[in-house]
Amino acid sequence: MANKKGNSSTTVTRNIVDFSKNTDNVYESVVIMGKRANQIAVDVKSELQSKLKEFGIKNDTLDEEFENREQIEISRHYEKMPKPSLIAEQEFLDDKIYFRNPSSDKDRL
Repeated sequence: MANKKGNSSTTVTRNIVDFSKNTDNVYESVVIMGKRANQIAVDVKSELQSKLKEFGIKNDTLDEEFENREQIEISRHYEKMPKPSLIAEQEFLDDKIYFRNPSSDKDRL
């Protein structure tokens, strides 16, 4: 999911002023990115669980462990993906996140 979007999996030092351009408030921007990162994490987790559910083998004995190459490759793929916070940060900087502040909308009325 994240690699398809072309996001880097490494951390980059950013200028904090860049985060306040859209909201005029750095803290509000951090909250927006945090909420988006949580959404991404939930989506990735559910996607991973649905893929790994295919490999679920119900066995009464716990002594046997099955090693499945496909399952290992899927797990490695998800481990190499960028963190949800990095994806959310890039989406915010690219103006791909829709957000609104209900308290500031009341002031405009």
